[in-house]
Amino acid sequence: MMTTFAAALNTGMRRALEDDPKVVLMGEDIGRLGGVFRVTDTLQKDFGDNRVIDTPLAESGIIGTAFGMALRGFRPVCEIQFDGFVYPAFDQIVSQVAKIHYRTEGKVRAPITIRIPFGGGIGSVEHHSESPEAYFAHTAGLRVVSPSNPQDAYLLLRQAISCDDPVIFFEPKRRYWDKADLDFAALDTESPSLDRARIRRPGRDATIVAYGGMVDTALTAAEIAAGEGHSLEVVDLRSLSPIDFGTIEESVCRTGRLIVTHEAPVFAGLGAEIAARVSERCFYHLEAPVLRVGGFDIPYPPAKLERHHMPDPDRILEAVDRTLAISA
Repeated sequence: MMTTFAAALNTGMRRALEDDPKVVLMGEDIGRLGGVFRVTDTLQKDFGDNRVIDTPLAESGIIGTAFGMALRGFRPVCEIQFDGFVYPAFDQIVSQVAKIHYRTEGKVRAPITIRIPFGGGIGSVEHHSESPEAYFAHTAGLRVVSPSNPQDAYLLLRQAISCDDPVIFFEPKRRYWDKADLDFAALDTESPSLDRARIRRPGRDATIVAYGGMVDTALTAAEIAAGEGHSLEVVDLRSLSPIDFGTIEESVCRTGRLIVTHEAPVFAGLGAEIAARVSERCFYHLEAPVLRVGGFDIPYPPAKLERHHMPDPDRILEAVDRTLAISA
């Protein structure tokens, strides 16, 4: 069945609501409206307003309420309407949700999933196209994941909701309308780890690591490079915390070169951590320095300028040319 990224998320939440009466959805306009991107469409109609809850416009209140519910045995799934709206809830997430397991010496868990549409590509305004993932990946006690395709949107969301740890679930909003042919019954029999990366395209000349909305961009760059005689391996990170360094390192040891790309600014982004770890662990296998391709170190630009800000295949291929030009 052809399914969009958004519909795969909807199905994942529907299955979770069916399977566990303790699962509740919370967020601004997620009920009657079905969310601004219609990801939760029809769920309130089918499960009632006591399980699909339209909340006030108060992100700190949403997460604070979800935290209390989690302590009483519920599994809240919260939607933050846009990436830039998460900051009022930041204190609740990093000071309370992320810390409770450690604070109680493992006696208390907070099984909360926080869905955040993130990234650019939809021509939106300030606070609607940001990439705040590094803030949360830096916070001990949180799992951070980001699917890149409808299949993983369904699988990772199902796993996130059933996980006993708090999960920050970043959804690349520009991929909501991407389609794939999915068999949900077959997907339910799969059990890939929540924190494992996947090789989306094998290659031998260089490795590209990407996540979320940038995976498709990296695959496009790899396809163009193939026409020029270069074989690029594309690794889809999937989990941003913890990071599956084993898969990355195995790939780099084969190819000898690494490029990391993300929409977030390069400075202190996830690419910096990946570059540092790979440089430490794969130093004698590297044929060239690790390169990073990301957004510029500026506030997110107006809609008419975002195409110049977001990394595209040309910028990735320019990095490929630079790394391949370096001889060991």
